[in-house]
Amino acid sequence: MRILHTSDWHLGQHFMGKTRQAEHQAFCAWLIDRVREQAVDAVLIAGDIFDTGAPPSYAREQYNRFIVELRGTGCELVVLGGNHDSVAMLGESKTLLAQLGTRVIPGVCEQLDEQLLVLHRRDGSPGAILCGIPFIRPRDVLLSQAGQSAQDKQQSLQQAIQQHYQDLYALAVSKRDALGGDLPIIATGHLTTVGASASDSVREIYVGSLEAFPTSAFPPAAYIALGHIHRPQKVSGLEHIRYCGSPIALSFDEAKQQKEVLLVELDSSGMRQISALPVPRFQPLLSLRGSLKELDVQIKQAAEQGSVELPVWLEVLVGTDDYLSDLQLRIAALCEGLPVEVLRIRRERGNACASLQGQARETLDELSVEDVFAQRLSSESLDETEQARLLGLYQQVVSELREGEL
Repeated sequence: MRILHTSDWHLGQHFMGKTRQAEHQAFCAWLIDRVREQAVDAVLIAGDIFDTGAPPSYAREQYNRFIVELRGTGCELVVLGGNHDSVAMLGESKTLLAQLGTRVIPGVCEQLDEQLLVLHRRDGSPGAILCGIPFIRPRDVLLSQAGQSAQDKQQSLQQAIQQHYQDLYALAVSKRDALGGDLPIIATGHLTTVGASASDSVREIYVGSLEAFPTSAFPPAAYIALGHIHRPQKVSGLEHIRYCGSPIALSFDEAKQQKEVLLVELDSSGMRQISALPVPRFQPLLSLRGSLKELDVQIKQAAEQGSVELPVWLEVLVGTDDYLSDLQLRIAALCEGLPVEVLRIRRERGNACASLQGQARETLDELSVEDVFAQRLSSESLDETEQARLLGLYQQVVSELREGEL
């Protein structure tokens, strides 16, 4: 059984005013080629297929086109909902997509066995059993209890998520026995695990409740395909518990990462081999740092990766010259005539003087709602305890609003 593990596509993302449509289209075409080349039996998308709960129409069209094109390869597709996805929006087409060989699990199901899937080889025979676990919202597995402390809520949520995994795994064992007892069991997840290394584009998903899920709480599945963290990595050094990462860089701090999808081979004895398939970089993206003199050299070097048709997107962090009031004009002069486009200029020491903060010219499309509140909070003279209390209350409100939108 050959499975391709991918996640966090974030179709419809706008990156500082730039659409990622062309990159996503190129990635989908590349992935279809890999499915054919590697004779993949099933593709797993472990959450965050879309960037928002109300994606633009072109993002939905990309999603539908990929499903149709994958159908022609003879490969199955399983789509799991992530924290960015709308349960209602993903669920509205699941019955129709099932006719095209795509199974969608947008959220925790009322009947647990609806999250238990049998994956098939290309010849139609059963190849693996999947515990399809999407992003779990607290309301999916917990009843609110008055008077609970933040620590109590975190512990309760962790236990509830662990129980959900164990209950579904028990169903999978029963299903395996009914099918002859020799199929590997796979699980998915969309969450942060203990020790996982995140990036700027990853936001906390269990706001104010669960910070990270311990590895020991996972069931003994042959392979656990995780999403949410955009950096590809093993969990606690374990070969069989993996984040595949996002297929394209979703923030500047991911620019140097080699993006990949994971080809997982399994047989009746369990996982045999995992191979990382490097994803080409469809859009040059770089973060540069230094003085204006150093940046002059770096920008010219960066320009070698671009073209008139495909300029390099740049983030520029200015160090020793950050006091200059005409910084943007100077950076623009360094880029003149080169195939580069500066999307963001940052002053490394901009917080040294309040007057310079206003000249950084950050725009709201660069900031998350968490960033805006953090900047507002930092301007007040509050002790750490009070800041932490206010931040916790704010995160709780944001979490409730986001859940209400989905």
